Amino acid sequence: MEIICLDLEGVLVPEIWIAFAEKTGIEALKITTREEPDYHKLMNYRMDILREKGLTLKDIQDVIATIKPLEGAKEFLESLRSMTQVVILSDTFSEFAKPLMKQLGWPTILCNSLVVDENDMLTGISMRQEDGKRKAIEGFRSMGFRTFAAGDSYNDLTMIRKADKGCLFRAPKNILEEEPDLALCTTYDEFLAEIKKFVEEK
Repeated sequence: MEIICLDLEGVLVPEIWIAFAEKTGIEALKITTREEPDYHKLMNYRMDILREKGLTLKDIQDVIATIKPLEGAKEFLESLRSMTQVVILSDTFSEFAKPLMKQLGWPTILCNSLVVDENDMLTGISMRQEDGKRKAIEGFRSMGFRTFAAGDSYNDLTMIRKADKGCLFRAPKNILEEEPDLALCTTYDEFLAEIKKFVEEK
């Protein structure tokens, strides 16, 4: 039995923080895990900016409410779920993910939580576990699943390498140059074909 593990942002939906940066005009918030491999450093950087600008969780959620899945993502996910089991492994937060999961047909997602104060300001993050994507792959494998993992950012690399098979999806040039041995898919058709081949290998 196999299970497919997908990153969320950049794979199925646009990058939330880029959308928020574009809405607010704060260019500094466009930095994502595609550029910064240290997730705690990145989130502290983001929260410092939010505090400086007086921006709240609701401000972010209002932007998320306007985000649509990437073109073809919902159909891709439906095709994939008709073929085998799928779980989304993301470092995003449950406070961000719900409206996006609704648009995608409520797939299973494992993600993290935010710490918010009485003024609705982000004060910290509560990680489900450190390096949770890799540990999820290890957990699925320990239960007898064959695993396929895919993502586009630095925080996806450990799960891709730990899985039985995996690939990058629309990854940026810097990651492609640093990880030349990893397979790359750039369209959902290619992606689906790669996963179908994995499923049929059993």
